Amino acid sequence: MVRPHNRAGSSGRLWEGEHFDNDSKNELRRKKDMEKGSSCSDHISQCFCNSADLILPNSSAKLSGDYHWFGVGRGYCSFLVGILKLALAAIAFFSLFGSLRWMFSVSKPSSNYFLLHGYWSLQKQLISDLSDIQELAFGASRLQEVEFCPQEYENYVPCFNTSDTAEGSQLVHRCDRGSRLNCLVLPPENYRLPLRWPAGRDVIWYSNVKISAQEVLSSGALTKRLMMLEEDQISFRSDSLMFDGVEDYSHQIADMIGLRSASEFNQAGIRTVLDIGCGYGSFGAHLVSGNMLTMCIADYEPSGSQVQLTLERGLPAMIASFGSKRLPFSSLSFDMLHCSRCGIDWDQKDGIYLAEADRLLKPGGYFVWTSPLASVRRSLEDKDNQKRWQLVQQFAENLCWDMLSQQEGTVIWKKSAKKGCYDLRKDSSSLPVCKKGSDVETPYYQPLHLCIGGTHSQRWIPIEQRSLWPSRATVNSSELKIYGVSEELFSVDSLKWKSAVQDYWSLLSPLIFSDHPKRPGDEDPSPPFNMLRNVLDMNAQFGGFNHALLEAGKNVWVMNVVPTTAPDTLPLILDRGFIGTSHNWCEAFPSYPRTYDMVHADRLLSLETSQRPKCTMLDLFLEIDRLLRPEGWAVFRDTPTTIESARVLATRLKWDARLLDIEANSDEKILICQKTFPVDKFKHSS
Repeated sequence: MVRPHNRAGSSGRLWEGEHFDNDSKNELRRKKDMEKGSSCSDHISQCFCNSADLILPNSSAKLSGDYHWFGVGRGYCSFLVGILKLALAAIAFFSLFGSLRWMFSVSKPSSNYFLLHGYWSLQKQLISDLSDIQELAFGASRLQEVEFCPQEYENYVPCFNTSDTAEGSQLVHRCDRGSRLNCLVLPPENYRLPLRWPAGRDVIWYSNVKISAQEVLSSGALTKRLMMLEEDQISFRSDSLMFDGVEDYSHQIADMIGLRSASEFNQAGIRTVLDIGCGYGSFGAHLVSGNMLTMCIADYEPSGSQVQLTLERGLPAMIASFGSKRLPFSSLSFDMLHCSRCGIDWDQKDGIYLAEADRLLKPGGYFVWTSPLASVRRSLEDKDNQKRWQLVQQFAENLCWDMLSQQEGTVIWKKSAKKGCYDLRKDSSSLPVCKKGSDVETPYYQPLHLCIGGTHSQRWIPIEQRSLWPSRATVNSSELKIYGVSEELFSVDSLKWKSAVQDYWSLLSPLIFSDHPKRPGDEDPSPPFNMLRNVLDMNAQFGGFNHALLEAGKNVWVMNVVPTTAPDTLPLILDRGFIGTSHNWCEAFPSYPRTYDMVHADRLLSLETSQRPKCTMLDLFLEIDRLLRPEGWAVFRDTPTTIESARVLATRLKWDARLLDIEANSDEKILICQKTFPVDKFKHSS
């Protein structure tokens, strides 16, 4: 406190008294502020208040006049904060104005390259400016960790948690962004890391999936081959003596097609299979040994989920329903469709479900249906079944499907490879061919159409005329023209990912084996080839990352996702013999929590956060966290500015993060993150 000084003379005493009064008022004001608990409330104000105390200490009468002029205490802080806010507003305004002015100045670019380059430069500048402003505005509050969700949300699947009254009790895809939880989904209390492939294909931990013992014992479908071994394990036995083995079943299908054994599926042009209502994935698990890739799809199920258990086994699966919408796959996607007691009423709604199955099937592909309705003996005994069976036969004929064989409970059709078949049909009630405007290559949850789709596509190539696997994965120049992709661009992309996979493994080595005892000069051991099994590529482009992983001998499968905001390259990915789907990343991915070992995002953050309307980067990270298994990996490649923002978010989500430069003067950086196991929440068993 500044105290008055005694001076001689009347004029001096008068000045001292006035000064004393001012100081008293200032002191009283400061005491009142302290009693009210007033202080610099936010991070910025506190910083400037502390600076003011250092620069203008309230201990000198000489400085009291200047201090009073600035407003004393809080007034001085408010003044500085006001200046800062005006400066930040000016920075934001001039940055946006300058960026927009630059954008309009290139309204007549000399080439598409310069337009694209200018677009990304504009986005980088905007993100950088706004990021700097946000950093100053929020300060340390940005580092607050995201809270965990309540334990009851451990199996939470957004977009599938409400019932559509139009579909009765069926749970269908319906996304409402406002209903998304802004918290981290916890694993079950006794969660254990899945066994590595291939052991994890046959044995899973009972506590990792939401299924009751009664659901296990009552699973009677042909492909639900499982039995309880111990209290903490479920074992899947395709060759169990309790059931007809799935191996015999696959040989039966091969024989009905005209093959000697299931090992010849590949020679018949069969690589990718869509397994509808797949049980727990046993049919697909058996076909893996023949280099076939099976995508399991099933309805959302709150418990005993076919999709959740199939993914837990390390097999491809996603939630998808033959409801009122088209599935998010391209036309002419799969070599075979399989339905074993899958619960689809193919005879209903004038055959619209079979029309959707036909859209997904490649020319010359096979539709395999196992059902009591397909049993000749049962159809003769039950007139209602006989009528339904006749309807299915009629719809199949309208689709130009040829019945190859029918054995007890199983029937196989082959889709026509000739477009001219549709013009030769004489029945006036035949299903029409879709008009070109409605024959969308990759519809994203569009309404079902009662017409034959895919006939307008340049990809109408019979499966027998396609290259066999694995040659199919390498696309030649004439084939690339179908997709509008240049051979040079495709080659550059392939080389990029071949190098990237080597880099990823070398980068992961010191992180995985950081505690590995070694002698000076020894190199870290390489991560095991089966360290990962389920991989999600959020922006797959041409499927190059998938191909590079397989070429490097990594025992993985990749869910290749083509964002709806990116060019539609999904047909190319599917025709290469991979699996994938289109997806809007502002919505939740149709999968259960903890289903992927690695999530890979190349330029996805820049792509999605630049859209209008856009989803925030936090939305994307929360969804990635939901999909990642504990101790799973997330790899981001993006612009330096975007990666810096991602690093901050990774800290908020309690991930371990490593920021790495690709090379000098590169416009990309890599962020490698590992989702931590929440040991502080539970006492997990080892």
